[in-house]
Amino acid sequence: MITAHTPGQIVILNGTPRSGKSSIAAVIQKTFDGVWMNIGVDRYMEMIPERFRPGIGLRPGGERPDLEPLIVAMYHALYESIAAHSRMGLNVVADLGHHDCYSVPRNILPGCAKRLDELPALFVGVRCPIEIVMERRIATWGTGYAEDGSVPKPVALWQREVHVPGIYDMEVDTSQNTPEECAERIRQRLEAGPPPTALQRLAAMDKN
Repeated sequence: MITAHTPGQIVILNGTPRSGKSSIAAVIQKTFDGVWMNIGVDRYMEMIPERFRPGIGLRPGGERPDLEPLIVAMYHALYESIAAHSRMGLNVVADLGHHDCYSVPRNILPGCAKRLDELPALFVGVRCPIEIVMERRIATWGTGYAEDGSVPKPVALWQREVHVPGIYDMEVDTSQNTPEECAERIRQRLEAGPPPTALQRLAAMDKN
């Protein structure tokens, strides 16, 4: 039963594009008990006016410093929305790609984590080797390695920066497990514990 007195569970999936986050989120929505709202980067980007895109989907590298203050506000607003849904008794799964490789450090993740204070939120690192990511990029978008056979710099930056500082409650590897298996591991952690602490630890790093 949904009541405003029982906060909904929150699961944050953090990883690179094509790491398999969206597939895990879809399984959670389809198979977990209760109502699970998907409030992730793809859904959020659909709301962003064209001239301000990619917004929170901006890749690492400091390419658009003009957008960065807006991205901070957007991320904080997104997490406020996640918190609001939870407080109304709705479960939330959010597939995101956090990094702090902007033109200057923005410390977005600690500020976001602080907005989920006292709410049941599990922070999950979604890992995937770069070779598999490249295979999926080619299959999905038809774009892959550079002409010299190297991994394009933006893709390599994603792979390096998305898991900094690497504080998670648990991690899954989509090259080793199917989306269903990853979701089942998350379900078991939610049911059996221990209680999540990653976002509390990240919130303590907030400098504001």
